[in-house]
Amino acid sequence: MAIAKGYAATDASKPLTPFTFERREPNDDDVVIAVQYCGLCHSDIHQARNEWGNSKYPMVPGHEVAGVVSAIGSKVTKFKIGDHVGVGCFVNSCVGLPERNVDIEQYLPGIVQTYNDVEADGTTPTYGGYSDSIVVKEGYVLSFPENIPLDSGAPLLCAGITLYSPLAHWKAGPGKKVAIVGMGGLGHMGVKIGAAMGADITVLSQSLSKKEDGLRLGAKDYYATSDAETFKKLAGTFDLIICTVGVAIDWNAYLGLLKVDGTMVLVGAPEHPAPVHAFSVIAGRKALAGSGIGSIKETQEMLDFCGKHNIVSDIEMINMQDINEAYERVLKSDVRYRFVIDIASLA
Repeated sequence: MAIAKGYAATDASKPLTPFTFERREPNDDDVVIAVQYCGLCHSDIHQARNEWGNSKYPMVPGHEVAGVVSAIGSKVTKFKIGDHVGVGCFVNSCVGLPERNVDIEQYLPGIVQTYNDVEADGTTPTYGGYSDSIVVKEGYVLSFPENIPLDSGAPLLCAGITLYSPLAHWKAGPGKKVAIVGMGGLGHMGVKIGAAMGADITVLSQSLSKKEDGLRLGAKDYYATSDAETFKKLAGTFDLIICTVGVAIDWNAYLGLLKVDGTMVLVGAPEHPAPVHAFSVIAGRKALAGSGIGSIKETQEMLDFCGKHNIVSDIEMINMQDINEAYERVLKSDVRYRFVIDIASLA
C-alpha cells in the first residue's frame, strides 16, 4: 500500500492535524490521482465536528478533489497518465443493488462517500482530498475540460454540481425568474450557472455587502433580506428559489415570494428542523423541495457546461497548515467565495 500524507480530524472538539496513512492498493479498474488542489466545503466542517452525528475518526475531509492521473489499472480505458481529473462527493454507488443507476445514483442506497465512509468491502475507510493522493474507481473519476484550471475548478465538484443540478432539473432558462438565497460558496455558483443558462437571476442576501459581486457575476437584481420591504416588494415574483444557506431562516416568508406553481429548493442543510405552515404551500400550489449534488453523469455534464461558458469558482488559495483558521473564517462568511487548499503545501 502507498503511504499518503494529509490532514485529519481525530475528534469533534480538536483541530485538524497532520496525518500519515495508507491508501489502498489500486485494482485493475482504479485510477491513482496525485492531488493538487482540494476545495473546502462547509460540510467538511459539519463532518469534522460531528454536527450531523455520523462522524468516524480519524477523518480526512475533502470532496472537491482536483489533480493529475499518476497511474491507471490495466482495465482503465477513459484516462491516461497526466490527465487533469477530479473526484467529487462519492467514490462508489448502488453497492448491493442489481445495477448502477447512473441518473439518480446519489439518492439511492449503496452510495460510498469520498470520506467518512467505508469502501464497498465494508471495512476499508475512505479518506478524502485533504491529502496528496487518492485511489478511485474509473467510473467515479471526472474529466476537467482543458480550459478549466484545477484550482478554481475544484469547487465545481461540489458547489458547482449542487447548484447546477436543481437549476437543470427545474429548467432554469430564458423566461424564468430565479432567486438564489445566499451569496456564498454555493450561491455565487448559482448566480454564474443560472445566468449562463439564460435565467433572470436575483440574489437574496442578508445584506447588500456583496451586491457589486452579485451583479458582476450575472445577477440582474440584488436585495437584502434583512429589509422587511424586500418580502413585500417581491411577493409572488419567482418561478424558482434555491436556498443555499445552512442556518435557520423563515422558509414561510420565502415561499411567499413564489409565483403560482413555483418551487423552493433547499440545498443548504440547517442543523435544526424549520417549521413550514401548510398554507405557505397550499396557497398558490407551491412546492418545497430538496436537491443534493448530482450523479457522476450529471457532474460531468456540469463540468462540460462550465467549460463551454468559462465558469469557475471565485477562490482564495490557502496552505494546508491554515485549514483550522479557514474553518473559522467560513463560519464568519469571511471568504469570497471558496477556499481551495494548495496540496503542495503539505510538502
